[in-house]
Amino acid sequence: MAEAAILNIETYHQAALEAKFRERLHKELDKWLDRVEEVMDKNDKPSSLWDITQGIRSQREELMGTVAREWIERKYSSYLQQEYADCPLCGKRLKRHALSERTLETMIGEIPIIRPYFYCSTCSYGFYPLDESLGLSSGRKQYDIQEAAADLAKEVPYEKASMLFEKLSGIPVSDHLIHDVTNAVGDGLDVLDVSPTAEEIKARIQAVSVGRKWRPIMVMGIDGSDVATRPESAKGKVAGRKKERARRKGWKGEWREAKGFRIYLVDGDRIVHLISWHQVQNEEELAASLKRVKEAGLIDETLVRLCVIADGALWIWNRVKELFPTAREILDFYHCSGYIHDVASNQYMDNPQKALEWVEATMARLFCDEGEEVISSLKEMTPRDTPTKSVIDRCCSYLRRHVGRINYGSHRKGGYPIGSGGIESAHRFICHARLKRSGAWWYVENSNRMLALRCADYNGTFERVFQRYVHKDRGPRIS
Repeated sequence: MAEAAILNIETYHQAALEAKFRERLHKELDKWLDRVEEVMDKNDKPSSLWDITQGIRSQREELMGTVAREWIERKYSSYLQQEYADCPLCGKRLKRHALSERTLETMIGEIPIIRPYFYCSTCSYGFYPLDESLGLSSGRKQYDIQEAAADLAKEVPYEKASMLFEKLSGIPVSDHLIHDVTNAVGDGLDVLDVSPTAEEIKARIQAVSVGRKWRPIMVMGIDGSDVATRPESAKGKVAGRKKERARRKGWKGEWREAKGFRIYLVDGDRIVHLISWHQVQNEEELAASLKRVKEAGLIDETLVRLCVIADGALWIWNRVKELFPTAREILDFYHCSGYIHDVASNQYMDNPQKALEWVEATMARLFCDEGEEVISSLKEMTPRDTPTKSVIDRCCSYLRRHVGRINYGSHRKGGYPIGSGGIESAHRFICHARLKRSGAWWYVENSNRMLALRCADYNGTFERVFQRYVHKDRGPRIS
């Protein structure tokens, strides 16, 4: 009976707290409705839908912030009234040092809170238990604002992102803050950080495999795209919070190649994206990223028919042979045809019709898997002059190096693509869309952070990447 009485008392108190919570919210809602009416009544003319939505929107943050504050007081009352806490570093029992007020800026408005502060003199460490429990950012603007800002900044320039953010949310966020947050989120990201898990990739493969007799085709495209970069010497010391900024003159930009790869599945007339990874990096760094993907088991080659499409760079094929020895190797059709067209335009420059006929006949032979025969025909061709001979010799050497990769007829019969359109389009929607803007010159470290975030976006892992940043940002804070 005693236990039942205790349970009844606890239930009674809980119900009383719930009733007070709702009563306070109803009062705040009534006050908010009064303020909305004042705003609406200022217009003597009949309100349009635009006027109504704008009037309510201008007041919504205050209401939502109040609801959030009341909710915190309801769910975290023990933290708000906390008198004692243990130091998380040494375990010493501490008495509340002070009550400290703080205003949290969130996507739903400002939330003022007053919470206890504890300080351990032994460890010289101060902390707020409520802040830790709520998972608050150290700055005023909380993680929901930071995530939205970084999400917007990976699509448009920082100044534009700042303008759009305030226009769409009503919350002012400076372009400097967006720049800093975006770089912090993208800092230190690796290919495995932005890639889906092996389980997620396997699920996508299985979805494409349903109803198929043969294993689906997985394509790995490898290529590079130029990015406008500025040297570290462009930074100069100035007064201000950051202590440095780009000099307005005195430095020279450089175009550097953002090397990358894209892995996707062929599903009829569409592709199913799996992994993209692009960075301003050298060949060894890209190869190391491919090796990490391989060692992490992200690509189960027993579930797919893997093929690699790339241009004639030998370093690519050497790495592919080393990491994916069973993959089908395909020389990009358009790179190959470029060499054939060069021969035709030089050999038959006086007869465009003859040049076109020769190109079509030669490419048709490649589609009949007659690569060796095409090379023999080129060797037997009588050059019209010395420059043409150089072009023919260059074409012969190129085809000889890749003779096993130009059997386009066999590739097409097997259902494999023969063009590098997949990786070329990745350059456009990952690299070009954000980095190749008029007047934009990037520090390499910042360009790589932005590229990593855009890869995470298209890989479907941006939210996971942001949570990585939150975990890193919320490490131990010594005060």
